[in-house]
Amino acid sequence: MKKFYLKSMGCKSNQFEGQIVSQKLVEAGFEEVKKLQDADVYILNSCSVTHKSDNEAMYHLRHAKNLGLKTILTGCVAQIEKEKLLLEPFIDAVYGNEDKFNIVELIKNEEEYAVLDLMNKKEFCNVTLNDTSKTRISLKIQDGCDNRCAYCIIPYGRGKSRSASSDFIINEINRYASQGYKEVVFTGIHIGLWGKDININGKELSLLDLLKDIEAKTSIPRYRLGSLNPLEISPEMLDFLQNSEKFCPHFHLSLQSACNSTLKRMNRHYSVEYYLDQIEDIVSRFNKPFLGSDIIAGFVGETDKDFEITVENLKKSKLSQIHTFPYSIRKGTIAEKLQGHLPDEIKEERASIIKQISAKKFEEFLKSNIGLEQEVLIEKRLDRKTGLYKGITRNYINVLLKDGEYNTLKNVTLSKDNIVYTTHLC
Repeated sequence: MKKFYLKSMGCKSNQFEGQIVSQKLVEAGFEEVKKLQDADVYILNSCSVTHKSDNEAMYHLRHAKNLGLKTILTGCVAQIEKEKLLLEPFIDAVYGNEDKFNIVELIKNEEEYAVLDLMNKKEFCNVTLNDTSKTRISLKIQDGCDNRCAYCIIPYGRGKSRSASSDFIINEINRYASQGYKEVVFTGIHIGLWGKDININGKELSLLDLLKDIEAKTSIPRYRLGSLNPLEISPEMLDFLQNSEKFCPHFHLSLQSACNSTLKRMNRHYSVEYYLDQIEDIVSRFNKPFLGSDIIAGFVGETDKDFEITVENLKKSKLSQIHTFPYSIRKGTIAEKLQGHLPDEIKEERASIIKQISAKKFEEFLKSNIGLEQEVLIEKRLDRKTGLYKGITRNYINVLLKDGEYNTLKNVTLSKDNIVYTTHLC
């Protein structure tokens, strides 16, 4: 029997898909091991969002090959780079982003290469996760992206936007609820595009239509949304979410910059003023909502003045946390050919400054919750000696509790003693 070790890099969608791959292999009689050296086969479900992640993928594959393992590369690097990867002596097989769901047959048939052209794919690939070992579970509701942001290669790794049907999503949520899950996290490459490819009676659907169905037709107590473009959060959506009994007030805004000239070069079609007002609106509607964000530091042509503007706007914003990383050149993108690429040391320095702003904002957000009562989902017992339990609030705060019951919802008054002061990768 083949023993395999699987590593998934990158976004929540990729993590979800990695779980599906593991599940399919185990169901087919393969054994998943926890140590790389115990495996026969190493499967890397890769991410290509930055040049660093590409290099990291190659490092992991070389290491596994040096241990004598068969190596299989899947994920976005495989989808984008395709058959040229087979020229590398440390890669034995290359499977695309949807081909990986046929991994059992591919391995049994000793296939070296399988990469479907996703740019012409129109249907969402329904995959079902059966893991019952956790209290929260991810559900992929969308794949692909129709935007062409100047810095991003991911559309070429994922294809055009494709939506799971509302019926599939509702059925999956209710199945999870029947298995005891208390929270579902919606993932996708660009979930704000959900429904744009679905037409019912001449009407294009929207994410808000799906959320209304979820509220009315599911029994799950809580749901959480993945990353959203600011333009995809309408006042109508906020009106609905404000009155939802299931929605967790946790927003992750894909901002990318806090300077208008930089946003224009990025091909992002909104202004800083627009999303700062939107953040104010969200904060006014919800009780201490968590507001995460993405910011790219040192994008092509970002001047010292541009960065100063970004810093000032981030400081005055009511964001709870900022996930930042230095801009990375991606071959084949618009930004690759732009003038004004910055030295790595400047990009790293700017990212470090934004991280400091983020740390301060996150601490302020946690302190602002002290004394408030929040609903906590108790996820696991951390230490049998102390009896502490770990849980998460609706607004994305980790807490430690001395008493509780696994996989239950409990109202807890937050204090400096039970809040976990650790940074989320939001």
